[in-house]
Amino acid sequence: MAEKDNLSVLFVCLGNICRSPTAEGVFLKKAEKVGLEVVVDSAGTAGYHVGAAPDNRSQNVAQKRGYDLSKLQCRKVEPTDFENFDHVIAMDNENVANLKQMCPPELHHKIRLFMSYAQSDYQEVPDPYYSGAKGFELVLDLIEQAADGLILQLVK
Repeated sequence: MAEKDNLSVLFVCLGNICRSPTAEGVFLKKAEKVGLEVVVDSAGTAGYHVGAAPDNRSQNVAQKRGYDLSKLQCRKVEPTDFENFDHVIAMDNENVANLKQMCPPELHHKIRLFMSYAQSDYQEVPDPYYSGAKGFELVLDLIEQAADGLILQLVK
């Protein structure tokens, strides 16, 4: 849970098993590298995998690039997340819509699409769950780009 004094970011996808835990791990490492103090977490709009570790394919691709996702655990978005986090960052438009249904209207300004922080032809981070290894590589590429863009915006 985020502390009110600290900058905080929650990354969200559908099941919190591939994209959002990857974003959590990548963003945390990149933020530490630039000295940005931030509380980072991830969650899913659906509770399919609560308590599970991130998908092994996500972990393997991330580990090859120096990111450790092994200690992360899947969880579902909670109503208090909208109050506790400064930024609620969704991987795709479907999850933006899901989050806005769950979120009090006065806190909608916290919800953003992750790829809005990247200069890319991709508007969303695609779900790699039913794709092969190349899908997980692409997701990591996009997450690294968007994480860099978000960090640039936060340090301004």
